[in-house]
Amino acid sequence: QVELVESGGGLVQAGGSLRLSCGASGSVFAWSRMGWYRQTPGKERELVASITPGSSTNYGDSVKGRFTVSRDNANHRVTLQMNSLKPEDTAVYYCNLGGYHRSSSYYPGSYWGQGTQVTVSS
Repeated sequence: QVELVESGGGLVQAGGSLRLSCGASGSVFAWSRMGWYRQTPGKERELVASITPGSSTNYGDSVKGRFTVSRDNANHRVTLQMNSLKPEDTAVYYCNLGGYHRSSSYYPGSYWGQGTQVTVSS
């Protein structure tokens, strides 16, 4: 069984930075693809970034150049560094494990974290 736990959300002013972290239990992390998603009320979950086991990355258009995803396979952790935050980045952010990539898009796997709230004030 895999458990994902996110941390690092909070309230920040526009232009600021936050660093989200997702820790994974279980031995599958090192060879699993990972993704970060976000969701606001009434909207579908949006892919923010994804990362392969070899640390190849992809980003949603709205965060390119501002967000950076990285992973530490030894410590079973994936991190999302968010810079130059905007009010429209406000959402609950979720990490996902075990998806796949097709045509540079990431399709989520079965494992989700509980989510962490990010609020960006204007």
